[in-house]
Amino acid sequence: MRLSVATPEQTGHDGSPPVHAHSGEVSLRELGPLLTGGGHRAKMASAPAQQPTLTVEQARVVLSEVIQAFSVPENSARMEEARESACNDMGKMLQLVLPVATQIQQEVIKAYGFNNDGEGVLKFARLVKMYETQDPEIAAMSVKLKSLLLPPLSTPPIGGGIPAS
Repeated sequence: MRLSVATPEQTGHDGSPPVHAHSGEVSLRELGPLLTGGGHRAKMASAPAQQPTLTVEQARVVLSEVIQAFSVPENSARMEEARESACNDMGKMLQLVLPVATQIQQEVIKAYGFNNDGEGVLKFARLVKMYETQDPEIAAMSVKLKSLLLPPLSTPPIGGGIPAS
C-alpha cells in the first residue's frame, strides 16, 4: 500500500477523496476520518473538548472526593510503593509518584465530565486554582491535596548547613 497526499486538484468536485484504480494507493484525506473516528465528512480534531464547568460548591465536592480517593487502602498502598521506589529523588517522584497520583485523580474526576487522561487532571487543577482565591475551603483542600502528592521538603539548617571547623 502506498500513501499519498491528495491536492485539491486531485479530489472530486464535491471534495471527496480521489479514486485510485491502481496500486492500492490511499490518500491522507481518506485516512483522516478513520484516524479521528468520524465518517467520510468528519472534520479533523481541531476543537478541544469542552472543559466541564463546576460551581464552587461542585468543585468542593469533587476536590473532597479526590482527597478521599487517596485514603482508599489500595490507592494509599500504590502511592506508598511509588514514594518508596522514588527514594525522595524529585526526578523519580515525577516518574513514579505523579503517574499514580494522576490515575487516582482521573478515576474521580471522569465522573464529572473531565477527560480520563492527564489533560483532564490538568484542567481540573486549573479550575481548583481559579477557585482557590475565591473560596478558603477550596484553598485549604488544595493545600491538603498537594501535601498528598509532594513529599515534605526538608529545609537546610539555618546558617548554610556546613559547620565551621
